Amino acid sequence: QVQLVESGGGLVQAGGSLRLSCAASGSISSINAMNWYRQAPGKQRELVASITNGGSTNYADSVKGRFTISRDNAKDAVYLQMNSLNSEDTAVYYCQAVTRVGDTWPGYWGQGTQVTVSS
Repeated sequence: QVQLVESGGGLVQAGGSLRLSCAASGSISSINAMNWYRQAPGKQRELVASITNGGSTNYADSVKGRFTISRDNAKDAVYLQMNSLNSEDTAVYYCQAVTRVGDTWPGYWGQGTQVTVSS
């Protein structure tokens, strides 16, 4: 199993920046990819950014050019640098670890961190 703890959320003015962190522990070697999701009130959880073990990244169209996902393998951590924030980015942000165990791909979630962008 993998345990994830997010941090770095908070209140920021529109146009500002935040950096989210996700610290992983447990079966680190089973992790294949790390994702950041977000869920705004009344909306479905959506994938924001992902990074594979090989370093390949993908972003939702809504955050391309503004958000950057990165990882520090030495610290077993993943980060989400968020710039040029706007009110549409207000949501709870969740870190997810995608693992592989045999032929199964269990996913693990953190508890989430609130990001609120004031206009």
